[in-house]
Amino acid sequence: MLAMSWIYLLLLVLGSWIIGSWSFAWGVLAGGIISILSFWGSQKDVTAFIDSITPSGDDTAAKDNIKQRKKGFILKFWLRILLIGIILLMLIKYGDINVFGLILGLTTVVFTITLSALSVVWKFYFSRR
Repeated sequence: MLAMSWIYLLLLVLGSWIIGSWSFAWGVLAGGIISILSFWGSQKDVTAFIDSITPSGDDTAAKDNIKQRKKGFILKFWLRILLIGIILLMLIKYGDINVFGLILGLTTVVFTITLSALSVVWKFYFSRR
């Protein structure tokens, strides 16, 4: 998924630079990098959280550990959202960036997930099974 996101972002930036302007392409690049890095961080956090909640030993201690990890996971999530908001605010307020390009770049991961899902559905329904 991450590799496909980077490839899609590269194609999107090149296309927007050729069709649009450098300001638009810069917005697409900045939004795509923010989107992909956020997805990567979320993937790491979710994987670590799921790995940490496998119960082992005493039920009471395990439940307390799971509650603590859950709080940490939620705190990391909100800190990531806050950080993204601050970065976007700084880019829009102080950077010479096209907001529409930024929005297009922020959809990089969503578009990659949609294409992957459509690919799986296509293979499932149109394969010769």
